[in-house]
Amino acid sequence: MAEHSIMKREQTTTTKAEKEEAAASIHGDILESVLTHVPLIDLVPASHVSKSWKRAVSTSLRHFNKIKPWLLLHSQATRSPYSTTAYAFDPRSCLWLQIRRPPIKHISPLRSSHSTLLYMLSSSKFSFSVDPLHLTWHHVDAPVVWRTDPIVAVVGHRVIVAGGACDFEDDPLAVEMYDLKTRTWDTCESLPAHFKDSAASMWLSVAVRSNKMYVVEKSTGVTYWFNPETKSWYGPYSLRPQRNVYSSAIGFADDRLILICLIGDDHGEEVTSVKLWELNDASFKFCKEIGEMPEQLIEKLRGDTFSISSAIINVMGDFVYISNTSAPEEVIFCEFGSGPCRWSSVRNAVVNDHRRLTERLVFTCANVGMSALQRAINAEDTQFAVLGRARELS
Repeated sequence: MAEHSIMKREQTTTTKAEKEEAAASIHGDILESVLTHVPLIDLVPASHVSKSWKRAVSTSLRHFNKIKPWLLLHSQATRSPYSTTAYAFDPRSCLWLQIRRPPIKHISPLRSSHSTLLYMLSSSKFSFSVDPLHLTWHHVDAPVVWRTDPIVAVVGHRVIVAGGACDFEDDPLAVEMYDLKTRTWDTCESLPAHFKDSAASMWLSVAVRSNKMYVVEKSTGVTYWFNPETKSWYGPYSLRPQRNVYSSAIGFADDRLILICLIGDDHGEEVTSVKLWELNDASFKFCKEIGEMPEQLIEKLRGDTFSISSAIINVMGDFVYISNTSAPEEVIFCEFGSGPCRWSSVRNAVVNDHRRLTERLVFTCANVGMSALQRAINAEDTQFAVLGRARELS
């Protein structure tokens, strides 16, 4: 697919008359209608044409073609120098983009256990990034306990690192917390004993809201929540809306706690359905079923190989992205709001046979707005390139 580069948008100086002429040539409802078809990345320079264009861009995004959460795919080479490349799918514009940015200093394999966070962790260093496009990285000393696959999430101004400890550590359920304000580590109450055989990000799903972190065991639906102020855990709660649920994940869609369930056959060997429920985040009672994945998309999700550990689920805004790391050539997503769910899928423009063999793939999700794009465009070392328009397959 031909690549078309979007060059760095420098805010060139124009005369007042030129701006007024550009603004007068197309305006009002017509301009707002035209802007609904313009990719989000191109609306940033468009908003600088004039005050009327800036208002038109804002109105178009607010009322006609709203900003939608991006799915970000990060690839890291499995051999030295372990170079990384970032890509993004923008569902509003239906585009795949490459984000050209400075290389990330390699510390360890790139990981993510929560939709908005990327991290690398070694025995001596801990590096993490929480901004939408992961342009800024924080580098700090590693936690005391050496870990290989913990759950890591940002709760307020604290980074929680739980479980995933190496076999020789005394407490495989250890929890430590890094304070972004004081830049210090603190020890917390360990993960509940229920997680003694599943205390790794592969087997746990994490959701965060303001001052709480929620953790659900994917295979059982057993759930606890953590309060960083008291450094304590609360629960358990059982999130099992029906029988034959053999894997669950949770996430916050704005202020709504969403449970995504993979439902299998009687033998638990094959996915037969994927359903979404809304939960009360205080009582954990089920409020309502939101939607169910169509059968044709179930077939695409299964692919040739599919397992609990290969399902990657990201929740942000009114979107749920579901990917099969064993067959990442296609991405399935669901958009929901006040109306019925809208399910669809797109071809993954990033994945090919060579990349699958030589690189590890990590998925995150983010609300990428105009301000985040403006900061990226203003940065001298960051550029965007369009890989191609994604064709929705259903």
